[in-house]
Amino acid sequence: MEFFLVILLLLSLIGLSSLINHLLPYIPVPLVQIALGVTLASLPLGLQIPLEPELFFILFIAPLLFHDGRHVSRQDLWKHRKPILLLALGLVFLTVLVIGSLIHWLIPTIPWPAAFALAAILSPTDVVAVSSISARVKIPKPIMHVLEGEGLMNDASGLVAFKFAVAATVTGAFSLAQASGSFVVISIGGFLGGALLAIVIIQLRTFIRRLGMEDVTIHMLIQLLTPFFIFYIIEHFHLSGILSVVAAGIIHAIHQERSRIPAGKLQIVSESTWTVLIYILNGLVFVLLGLQIPSVINEILEDPLFNNWQVTGYILIISVALILLRFLWISATWRGWMEKKKPHMQSLRAISILTISGVRGAVTLAGAFTIPFVIAGGAPFPERSLILFIAAGVILFTLIAASVFLPVLSRTEKGDRNTLKEEMERKAALRTIDAAIHSIEESITDVNRSAAISVINNYNTVRNEVSEKSSEQMKREENEARLTALEAEVRYYVHVKRAGEVDRETAHLIEEHIQRRRLSRTNRMQYRRLFLWTLFKRGLFALLKLFIPKHKERKKTRRARTKKLVKLKVSMAKAAIHYLRNHITPENKNSYLAVIGEYNRLIRQFKLAKKGEESNHYSLMKRDLQIKAFQAERDEIQHLYEEGEITIDIIRELRKQVNIREAYWIEETSVQPH
Repeated sequence: MEFFLVILLLLSLIGLSSLINHLLPYIPVPLVQIALGVTLASLPLGLQIPLEPELFFILFIAPLLFHDGRHVSRQDLWKHRKPILLLALGLVFLTVLVIGSLIHWLIPTIPWPAAFALAAILSPTDVVAVSSISARVKIPKPIMHVLEGEGLMNDASGLVAFKFAVAATVTGAFSLAQASGSFVVISIGGFLGGALLAIVIIQLRTFIRRLGMEDVTIHMLIQLLTPFFIFYIIEHFHLSGILSVVAAGIIHAIHQERSRIPAGKLQIVSESTWTVLIYILNGLVFVLLGLQIPSVINEILEDPLFNNWQVTGYILIISVALILLRFLWISATWRGWMEKKKPHMQSLRAISILTISGVRGAVTLAGAFTIPFVIAGGAPFPERSLILFIAAGVILFTLIAASVFLPVLSRTEKGDRNTLKEEMERKAALRTIDAAIHSIEESITDVNRSAAISVINNYNTVRNEVSEKSSEQMKREENEARLTALEAEVRYYVHVKRAGEVDRETAHLIEEHIQRRRLSRTNRMQYRRLFLWTLFKRGLFALLKLFIPKHKERKKTRRARTKKLVKLKVSMAKAAIHYLRNHITPENKNSYLAVIGEYNRLIRQFKLAKKGEESNHYSLMKRDLQIKAFQAERDEIQHLYEEGEITIDIIRELRKQVNIREAYWIEETSVQPH
């Protein structure tokens, strides 16, 4: 039962990290998850989850790299093979030699083999961390392809170098010729072995299908077990399990492309299942990483033999040296990497992005935990605790450095920034509207077809308006005009209220209407809370109607109240139009006329509701479809942001525009029959 509660707690933290990231999207998810893991480990719960490296690699690294191998572009891998190999092989071995020498010089108590072991385990970059951080910024695609290829390949080279260095520390013997030969055998053997096993598994699935077994569950189970099975078998023969699952993923992708069998249900289930699995595994990797950090740090900070400031200085020096060495290596090998026609400053910017993106992650810490406690003869492994402490510190340093500097480096030149931002926002707005229309089209039935077409027509009108490129300045002016018009509405309402022309219930509804309209432009979070509360009240009212017997007098009273509310809202809208028309100037003409058009459309909707031209059932169908469409818009906005297609400024602006349309829609439906 305790194990189940631990798993439940870890999964809850992953969900909480997504919520925090949604509210604070400028903080990368890995950092949030590490922080949650550290917080959980620091609480007096007595929670201890020891990191078993072999289990960690097969349980987390194997499926993650298999999934990356399935989705990586093979054409781009081949196209950028030179920079990928220079980083995954050349830079790794250079890091072992240079940083290993620096570590031994800096900390003489760490012998040469152990220093090389630490340098080797610090050499692999974390493709999961890079992907999570790069989703928040606009990294050029060629650079991203190089980073992905490096992350897939350098785990194997770094871990092989690490194992030889550890073996040299434990046994005291090392042969460069033997190590080089073993590296070639382990790497090539792992890659070819993974490819061969993947072909065997694919043939097995084909054989099962020929037997007439098209059960999606069986095929999905085989697919899920594939990375674990291949990794275990290849590692059993002391070859590279990491390269084996990458190769298996690539072979599966090739088979899927060339297969003549229709994708059908299996592909849909496969994509959905892998999406959920990868989401959970990614989260668990960083939460578990955070859980290990307090114990690693406390072991050093509480040891009187170590000076806390001194060991912190070790981390800073080694981290900066890793970044500097990476920068120099990329600069020295840059010629011929990308297109030669690129200006020098763009190349320097690309080199800097590649340098800062060299984030260390879970593979580094998991590998460090495989260091044995004793060496041959029974003596303790030299400075094992300090090595773990430095590994954890470098991981945090590189993660934070990438989170801070990547958004700065990925920005475009100032002259083009506004134009690019406006175009990016316009395209994103069109995609969100298309997502809303698509969600409605998927929900069309014979019963709601008429209501669905009506909502789609409204969205097509909005789409046409968005297609006419409006500048950021114009949007600001329109928002200011809306707030100005709203203040005119408020002044009119206060006047008639003081005159005693508004009853208590109508006053409450109007004041809620004013607050909702104001918050839709100024405070997104408060607006969402108020919107959800409004929907809850309407739903509760609809539910109570099912149990309260119909009464003609009550119905008559409700209609009279609705007409009174419509009349007041129409008068307020006319007051706003009157004010805007009287204050039009050449500078604000376009924005004021646009807002006047919105008010005229709103008045027409109010009049339609007053005439009762839409039946109760029809209105409810339109309401349900519209709520679904608004949610589809918000989901698409979040998806675009997570994919790095839009920036934090654009996501805020798009959400504000959805809030404004939603506020107008609420006012329209608030006076329709319920």
